[in-house]
Amino acid sequence: MLDNIRIILVETSHTGNMGSTARAMKTMGLSNLYLVNPLVQPDSHSIALSAGASDVIGNAKIVNSLDEALEGCKLVIGTSARSRTLSWPMVAPRECGEKSIEQAKTAPVAIIFGRERIGLTNEELQKCQYHLYIPTNPEYGSLNLAMAVQLVSYEIRMAYLAMDENKPALSEESEVEYPPSEDVERFYVHLESVLNESGFIRKAHPGLIMNKLRRLFTRAHIETQELHILRGILTSVEKWAKK
Repeated sequence: MLDNIRIILVETSHTGNMGSTARAMKTMGLSNLYLVNPLVQPDSHSIALSAGASDVIGNAKIVNSLDEALEGCKLVIGTSARSRTLSWPMVAPRECGEKSIEQAKTAPVAIIFGRERIGLTNEELQKCQYHLYIPTNPEYGSLNLAMAVQLVSYEIRMAYLAMDENKPALSEESEVEYPPSEDVERFYVHLESVLNESGFIRKAHPGLIMNKLRRLFTRAHIETQELHILRGILTSVEKWAKK
């Protein structure tokens, strides 16, 4: 189950952070590390700081885009340390751990950590079902990358151990089939195309309506069958428009 959880680092600029992240992961039983377009490649410094977790570094998957790292994932949670103009469903580390373990029973889960200085972009955060915040001291909330990964990894492990102790039957929520990230992104491309063709989207502000629609569908947490229905509706509208 823990193998179904991916820790994703986006455009990491310090190899030491890669090694410290690997150490934080391995101490909590996580091993699936993705590096998205790293500004530097893992080196001997990252191996040294991994402190025995060199296998996590050695097996890390290096990919060119976030979409590549998210392929197949049915739950995506992105870390967000600053407020955004467009509100999004939020979770703290404990709830993040619980949701991750629940979904990891049946499908891959992604936890995304952004760049050391600026975090994740709004576009990247819109690919997530939830934004993760760490409720630090408001007067001093400085956490480095590996510390944040350690906190989240700890909560994932605690949720995993609690589930293992209680051994509950699969909940109704875990039996629901959710679409992978790439299918959701294809739906948004399809939706935007139809809205453009119909004239619904204003050319002066093309992104505004799509941002709000993404937030709406993210809150709904669309199931696979529901996504198929929505794609079918869009296809039907396209056929009707051609007539």
